[in-house]
Amino acid sequence: MAYQFKSCVSRGACTEDGDRCRACGRPHEEVNAVRTLTNQVTTFILQMDYENSDEFLEYLKSKVAKKLRMAKSS
Repeated sequence: MAYQFKSCVSRGACTEDGDRCRACGRPHEEVNAVRTLTNQVTTFILQMDYENSDEFLEYLKSKVAKKLRMAKSS
């Protein structure tokens, strides 16, 4: 079932107990998965030593959006 993404309030507000973060309401599994993705993308950009990381992030955003549109239309 689809739902609206809610961004983190702040890392300092994140709670570790229970099933969900009391600050943003997202499941801890989701918070950790997004954190992992963020770390992976950051590491990749640093390894590539991109001077134009904003352009790369825009490219990545457009590619992911296209794949999502294609997946939803299947």
